[in-house]
Amino acid sequence: MAPAMANPEFEIPTHCNAGVVVNEGPNFELRVEMVPVPEPGPDDVLLRLNVTGVCSSDLHMMQGDLGFPPMSYFGVRSPGHEGAGVVVKVGQNVTNFKLGDRAGVKPLLDTCGSCELCWGDKETHCPKATHAGLMAPGTYQQYIVSPARYASPIPDGVPDEVAGPIMCSASTIYRSLSQSGLKPGDWAVFPGGGGGVGIQGVQMSKAMGMRPIVVDTGAAKRALALTMGAEAFIDFIETPDVAAAVIAAADGVGAHGVFVTAPAAYKTAFSYVGDRIGAIIMCIGLAPAGTMTVGGDPNVFILKNLAVKGTLVGSRSDTAAALDFARRGQLKQICEVYPIDRLPEAVEKLRRGEVAGRMVVDFNQSS
Repeated sequence: MAPAMANPEFEIPTHCNAGVVVNEGPNFELRVEMVPVPEPGPDDVLLRLNVTGVCSSDLHMMQGDLGFPPMSYFGVRSPGHEGAGVVVKVGQNVTNFKLGDRAGVKPLLDTCGSCELCWGDKETHCPKATHAGLMAPGTYQQYIVSPARYASPIPDGVPDEVAGPIMCSASTIYRSLSQSGLKPGDWAVFPGGGGGVGIQGVQMSKAMGMRPIVVDTGAAKRALALTMGAEAFIDFIETPDVAAAVIAAADGVGAHGVFVTAPAAYKTAFSYVGDRIGAIIMCIGLAPAGTMTVGGDPNVFILKNLAVKGTLVGSRSDTAAALDFARRGQLKQICEVYPIDRLPEAVEKLRRGEVAGRMVVDFNQSS
């Protein structure tokens, strides 16, 4: 954790900028408005965010298409779950943060801390978890309250624009990589790997000794993927037989692991395994409820010792590990930075699928 400033003082306004959802649903609109600054409880910290990431999951929350109760059910208007900023107020019971410390907000704002899942390694599946940007105001709001025990300290040397996306995209893909069982030298294929989660996976898999292959399309995503360490980039628009190209790149055998971050890629993920025995398909990207299925002939699973596994977002320890990759220079900036008044534009760009890497919005900038 970065050292606190000597006797810091923060002037906290009564209202702050926030991206708020209008007309929740498939035709939602996002606007930047002034909203009241919340008051932290005795076990909370109040954060002044410098940046928020813009994530595809935010679109699901605004569209309400995952089969969950919508944001409005919880009285929430601001999505977002990738925030990086500074502690400006602490509750009376807080001992792990001081004024001026850097901290981040993740997809999970809190968990119960007292169930079997929280005691083990599955805290992100806690049935009583509070989800940021769905069940509580998210990081599209500049001043946000977080339980102190669940906020993530941000180490020195990791800029906010790098730390913000780590709160979700990097910690999410790190969890999937670590639970896949892949070893150094194994081929890791990332369908949709030019996007925010996938490109973080390319960097970390490379740092972990794996050999990443990206399946995506477009010159910008190709350049980003190869710059960040992909050994091959297969353009699914330009390549007549994508699966054959992936298999050829993976020693002519096939992928050891396929990390599906783009939901549309579930349809083709199994084809990238080729003749590889003991491969695993990692399900990461959330699809609108009822739109995708994963499975096939059980004989294929048996004969190829094939496995399918799903992982959710990263835990607190996953986030700390991902932040350490960044501290050591192994996770670099992959985001385009927008000023706060252009947040609606950034969201629309994401909705059109035009983003290479990630986008973050800087609350301290205006155009």
